[in-house]
Amino acid sequence: MSAAKIKSIVEEFATPYLEANGFQLVDVEYVKEGANRFLRVYVDKEGGIDLDDCGRISEFVSAKLDELDPIEEAYFLEVSSPGAERPLKKAEDVAKAVGKQVFVTTYEPIDGAKEFEGRLEAFDGSTMTVVIGRRKHAIPYDKVASARLAIVF
Repeated sequence: MSAAKIKSIVEEFATPYLEANGFQLVDVEYVKEGANRFLRVYVDKEGGIDLDDCGRISEFVSAKLDELDPIEEAYFLEVSSPGAERPLKKAEDVAKAVGKQVFVTTYEPIDGAKEFEGRLEAFDGSTMTVVIGRRKHAIPYDKVASARLAIVF
C-alpha cells in the first residue's frame, strides 16, 4: 500500500478521536529510513502535549492499526509533538501563525526568490504576506510548497 494511502487511512480514523479529546492532528508520515519504516503521527493541543498524551494516542492508533491492518511490512509507530518549527499544513494552521516567524518555500520564484523567512503579517486565505526587514512579500497560497514556524535566535 502506498504511503499516501496509509497516511489517508490514519488521518481518517485518528482525526475524530483526537478532536474529541482536545488534540489536533498536525501531520502523518510513513517513511523508510535505512532498513526501517516509520509511521509518525504528529499531534498538538493548546499548551502542548506531554508523554502521557503521546502514550494514550499511541495506544489508540496502534489498536486501530491492528484492527484495520493496512500496513503489510514491519514498522515503528511514533507519536510526538511537531516541535517548535511545526509545519503549517492547512490554511487554518497558517491563519493561527499570523504575527509569528515563518519559513516559506514556493514552487516558483516570487519577487525573485523561492525561500522566505520573516514575520507572517497577514493571511486572507489566498495570500500570505511575509515581512522581511522593511519589505513585504505577497505570496500566493497556491504557490506555497511548504511552510513552517521558524525559531528566531
